[in-house]
Amino acid sequence: MKQLVFIHGPGAGACADAYYYQKQYFPGSLIPTLPGHLEGSRCLDIKAYTEWLRGWLWAHGHNRNLVLVGYTLGASISLQYALDYPEEVSGLVLMTVAARPKTRAPDTYEMRLRAAKDPKVYEDEWIHFQRKAMYLIDPVLTEKLIDQHRKVGPMSQYHDLMTIDAFDVRERISTLKSKLLLLRGMLDHGNPPDYEQEIHEAVIGSTYIRLEDAGHFPIAEKPEAVNNIIENFVNTL
Repeated sequence: MKQLVFIHGPGAGACADAYYYQKQYFPGSLIPTLPGHLEGSRCLDIKAYTEWLRGWLWAHGHNRNLVLVGYTLGASISLQYALDYPEEVSGLVLMTVAARPKTRAPDTYEMRLRAAKDPKVYEDEWIHFQRKAMYLIDPVLTEKLIDQHRKVGPMSQYHDLMTIDAFDVRERISTLKSKLLLLRGMLDHGNPPDYEQEIHEAVIGSTYIRLEDAGHFPIAEKPEAVNNIIENFVNTL
């Protein structure tokens, strides 16, 4: 039996609450909140997060037949996990992911640093940015996720972005053994480069689905469609 594990990123609340709909739809799935997101100390790189996740899963008795689902930071961790421990991972569902350092808009990092020091920047720029990123999510859920962002804070997001942008597995990506499904929301507010296409071309047998009516967080924006896609994928493993 396959074990679904959902791994969050620095957006959509920056904690396990981003998978609100998946928790309801997939009973028995595992949705950890990463260290440094609400509680604990952050990890310094993707490799360290991967080892933390592996230890967490092993402690809960799960070390085989894993299906890792992640976006941004969570997607990088999932990819690293499958590359390092292919015998443990049956499948990957990755969103908003790159196998190399991402290109960011000007002021991406600096805005978070300013927000940590200036209450006006915090509210007018950083919180405003979170709302803009979540513009396709149900308003009630958005407010719950905004509350979580306030608890996690802009410095956590700053460090997460720096961690994502140091991730680079281009030399290994073609060796991926786990079955791979890539998802991309075509209405992403940031209009990032098509990093998923690069991975799709490098990994033989991978599947790439472009979601025309989803944005940066497909799992929360179009949960019914995405849950069906994930369920169908798991059934092929």
